[in-house]
Amino acid sequence: MSISQVQAAGPKIGPIPKPIPAPRKIPDPGDLKLDFGVERPEQEPDFNGGYREQQDKSYEKISGPNGDFAVPTLKELGFPTATTSHKGGETVALTKLEKILRDETYTATFEKPKTAPTDFEPQATTLLSPYLHFGALSVREFYWRVQEVVHTFKGTASKPPTSLTGQLLFRDMYFGAQAQLGWHFAQTTGNSHCRFVPWHLPSKIDSETKMVTGGYHIDTPQAEEWFQRWKYGRTGFPWIDALMRQLRQEGWIHHLGRHAVACFLTRGGCYISWERGAEVFEEWLIDHETASNVGNWQWLSCTAFFSQYYRCYSPIAFPQKWDKEGNFVRRYVPELKSLDKKYIYEPWKAPLMDQKKAGVKITGDGKESIEGEYPKPMFDFGERRTICVNAIKKAYEVGLYGNDERVADGSYAALFEDEGEGPTECGSNFDVAMRRMAGLDGKGKGEGEDGKKIEEGPKGGDEMDGTVREDESGAKEKGGETKGGDRGKGEKRGLKQVSLDRLVKRMKK
Repeated sequence: MSISQVQAAGPKIGPIPKPIPAPRKIPDPGDLKLDFGVERPEQEPDFNGGYREQQDKSYEKISGPNGDFAVPTLKELGFPTATTSHKGGETVALTKLEKILRDETYTATFEKPKTAPTDFEPQATTLLSPYLHFGALSVREFYWRVQEVVHTFKGTASKPPTSLTGQLLFRDMYFGAQAQLGWHFAQTTGNSHCRFVPWHLPSKIDSETKMVTGGYHIDTPQAEEWFQRWKYGRTGFPWIDALMRQLRQEGWIHHLGRHAVACFLTRGGCYISWERGAEVFEEWLIDHETASNVGNWQWLSCTAFFSQYYRCYSPIAFPQKWDKEGNFVRRYVPELKSLDKKYIYEPWKAPLMDQKKAGVKITGDGKESIEGEYPKPMFDFGERRTICVNAIKKAYEVGLYGNDERVADGSYAALFEDEGEGPTECGSNFDVAMRRMAGLDGKGKGEGEDGKKIEEGPKGGDEMDGTVREDESGAKEKGGETKGGDRGKGEKRGLKQVSLDRLVKRMKK
């Protein structure tokens, strides 16, 4: 499925109805008699228990502690004070919408790829997605109010899919995929449209239902360490850490920021399952939609929707093109706030004197946060990018999808051997566990449950897989994804910095 297909299908469905006006008054309900009593809902298991500071008291009285039937406060729910500055509710949503619409040029010429991921207070995009998610803002209301501005705009307006209304089409694209595939859409196993890649930290699967259980296999301690450092913003790459800390504090990051951290976790560095990242986003995003979240993670991991796996977001070159001073990093990684801009995206290169002057020491493994210290990078990005590109290329050559039986029973391992991620552990512990679960212990290499040799999957695959380019209509994302290395001025290019295009061509020979 592609956004072009969604755009082509729209006119066939018919015009978008205008929203029904909100009622001016609520009719008298008359004499209502309730024939039921108060039933306290079950509170176990408490999936939010890990975040509560005290017991949930919102159910002690149906009218609340003040008898006013108000929305329960975080304190009543047992949670600590919110760290986000974003407020909810229809009144806030409509106020924000009105402010955006007053800037006719911004509204009519908005192009998503050209908005800055480093902007904050205010951010570069509308930040109306949480209100659309919770229903505080009607999707049709948003669409038609924007269209009114576009229709009367004197200049040249942007067009879908990069325009403001075009963002709704991406939302519907993922909703459509979810509706077609059902619950399989949110995982790899059983998903007929998701390419299979033998990522690290794969999900545990219920042997009967084939659904993810919520747990995952730690096939290598190093991958688990990388995942935890990524999640809590201690990777040693300031751009990635700033984004993950903003996400945890505020529940929102710019879409290009989401692209950068997703690429870094999966095909651009860590080679960790996109399902791990999707779970973190589901936990922390205030605008989380399962379809959009899952779809975008599949897109950025190049397992569905998008297939140019050799294009990776550099955690150094990409943010430099948006914010040379590093103000975004200084805001969310305060331990680096006084560091010279020359080193803001590569603090490990700062001489000791510069570190001392900035009041920070670049040291440690990032397993824990220590005041006055910022960790060294957890790996060489250029080296890891090359390893990941090779690994994804191998997965594309094998050509398995999530609904292949070899994915479910673990016999896929015979097709990858030790090539999945180069000379690494490559999930060998997981492979063994899966084979034991499937009763394949003792079978010869490359044999299935019946002892027959497993045939290799199709070679090569479709280069674009029917998808469209990431910028859709050809609009360039400033900075964009990089095909080459992070080359500084006057530096001799090393092997790790060779263009990925050339690398891929070399691998094809």
